[in-house]
Amino acid sequence: MSKSIDLLAFGAHPDDVEIGMGGTLSLHSKKGYTSTIVNLTKAELSSNGTVEKRQEESDEAAKRLGVTSVVQLDFPDRGLMVDKEKVIKKITELIRTYRPKVVFAPNTKDRHPDHIHTGELVKEAVFNAGIYKYNEQSGKPHKPTSLYFYQINGFIDPDFVVDITGHIEQKLYALQAFESQFETTADTIATPLTDGYIERIKAREQVIGQIIGAEYGEGFKVSRPLAMTDLVKEEQT
Repeated sequence: MSKSIDLLAFGAHPDDVEIGMGGTLSLHSKKGYTSTIVNLTKAELSSNGTVEKRQEESDEAAKRLGVTSVVQLDFPDRGLMVDKEKVIKKITELIRTYRPKVVFAPNTKDRHPDHIHTGELVKEAVFNAGIYKYNEQSGKPHKPTSLYFYQINGFIDPDFVVDITGHIEQKLYALQAFESQFETTADTIATPLTDGYIERIKAREQVIGQIIGAEYGEGFKVSRPLAMTDLVKEEQT
């Protein structure tokens, strides 16, 4: 059964979407928009935590952001390209099922190959979702209005920035739900995520916000140029 949702955000692992665009999801939830997060893998190869714990954390983080629903898939961590066509077909099916206005994926410039692959796979699936004869049994064709790429690691030169000043604390609160990834205990294996990662994310969003004169922001890349018809009256939001 098809269902219409406003924002559909894909990540390779539980916490990817929250790191990249948690503030944007919180902002749009407050505006009354619906959103769904899709995690392609269970992050079973992560150095810390367990799959079961990560699922609990993912659900809690989504609640803290006001996300409508979370879809957890079971493709192999570090193996998204092993059966590339199968992954694309599933993503296409989800796009046709949820019929989103806007789709999000990780930026394809990132230190983690899974993030890069997810961005590439989602881009292909968005294109395929609009082809009438592609995998017809997966549902009626659907063309989202836009595909945007959020950043996880590093710092991108954004094509546009969302002002999340009023939602930065909610984003950090959601990230704190992932205790197994970001908190240090006696059993923790040291990783970049356990070394002040949330504080660095906050600092990054502060720098990005300054680009548009805001206190905090989240940066995005576009998959194609933004359309404008009136440069005097129109304002990008």
